[in-house]
Amino acid sequence: MKIKQLSIFLQNKMGSLSKPLEVLSDADVNIRAMCMADTSEFGILRLVVDNPLKGKEVLEESNFLVKITEIIGVEMNDAPGGLTHVLKVIKDSGIDLEYLYAFTHDKAGKAILLLHADDIDRLITALEKNNITIVSSKEVYNL
Repeated sequence: MKIKQLSIFLQNKMGSLSKPLEVLSDADVNIRAMCMADTSEFGILRLVVDNPLKGKEVLEESNFLVKITEIIGVEMNDAPGGLTHVLKVIKDSGIDLEYLYAFTHDKAGKAILLLHADDIDRLITALEKNNITIVSSKEVYNL
């Protein structure tokens, strides 16, 4: 159920994003979703890949600082209000989200929302209690 996400720490300078992506490509590791956040000094590239353990290994071999973080994916309606509904459930449950990112896929009318919170198990319980579909890690890795 939990998805292993790679968090890669990068220098905040031109061209720093392309190198880890080349490393993954050369190792035949496919990116399923990505999010980039930055500060004035460094960036954090968050990736969901089809093989997170291999991805971490090849990135570390190329001297990248990589952390595996557990996140979850939920299915939401790909329509106005779809995200609002999920966020209301989370807020009403008193859960503090740290970040999120979303993407569409080939399932008509649906999108996948990737979430990270300080208490993932509590987040899962709250979402399931409110009939929000949790997407399996296998489904996300194999998109």
